[in-house]
Amino acid sequence: MKQSDKIGLGTAAIGRPQYIKIKQKSDEEVSLEAFKQKGINLLNKAYAQGVRYFDTAPGYGFAEKLLIDWTANKNDDEIEIATKWGYTYVANFDPNAKTHEVKEHSLQKLNEQWIQSKRLLPYLSTYQIHSATLETGVLDNEEVLQRLFELKNKHGILIGITSTGSDQLSTIKKALDVEINGSQIFDVFQVTYNIFDQSLASIIDKLSKQKKRTVIKEALANGRVFPNENYPNYSKAYKRLNDLSEKYQTGVDAIALRFCMDSIPVYKVLSGASNEQHLIDNLKVSDFELEKSDVLDLKKLSIDPKLYWNERKKLGWS
Repeated sequence: MKQSDKIGLGTAAIGRPQYIKIKQKSDEEVSLEAFKQKGINLLNKAYAQGVRYFDTAPGYGFAEKLLIDWTANKNDDEIEIATKWGYTYVANFDPNAKTHEVKEHSLQKLNEQWIQSKRLLPYLSTYQIHSATLETGVLDNEEVLQRLFELKNKHGILIGITSTGSDQLSTIKKALDVEINGSQIFDVFQVTYNIFDQSLASIIDKLSKQKKRTVIKEALANGRVFPNENYPNYSKAYKRLNDLSEKYQTGVDAIALRFCMDSIPVYKVLSGASNEQHLIDNLKVSDFELEKSDVLDLKKLSIDPKLYWNERKKLGWS
């Protein structure tokens, strides 16, 4: 696999106007149709730049439908799409909505969302439980697990989970033990990993030895890798990232993404770019590799996962 092949595009930012991140200056208001066209343009740009892995979900507004329509005009067996089930987008594109998404890990929700998701075939390679946790009980739900096993065998797709929260490692360990008819059901683990939350590193060898696909999300820590006076606790990190940005003549975003590739074995690292310039900046990650000493320095910036996730909970939708 070439280094450039390790970048995938997450589509949350092109499917709904708001996402959990550090608030930026508001863009001019645009119509929903203009917003959709902007998303299509970004997909085209990513494809033209060699991106072939796209991650989506019904919870990302119209992102999944956008990919269904976009791939209808494609004839490229290198395209690979991962989608999820378990979240329903309910904000109706209202920036003032009190609730943006609703989580439900029931068999009914799985079957309901599969009706649209299956339209991504034959490009659909991966079907994931969206933000699986021990609390929802989804990893103990025999009806759900049997249904996923059925879809896996019928359509030749990989089954995975995306994990979230300070206890994401416990969820991963639990998922690794789930078997149907003596076979592990989960093949793909989409996990939060970045210079601040590096907890995944403690289990990555186990995932690699079992030949699981590891996909990294939130590599930019929802924007917290960029200098921000509201986070004086990261002043040391900001200085180090800025120094490396100058050393490698690239942006902080590319340094943060590159760290994910050079510090652990991964299948894909997702860019969450919302516009073409951000995407181009992110893709500069393919132009260099971090020196081992720089990777070691960045490893020293990790913080307690509980602190990381408590901080993340305070981020708003913007």
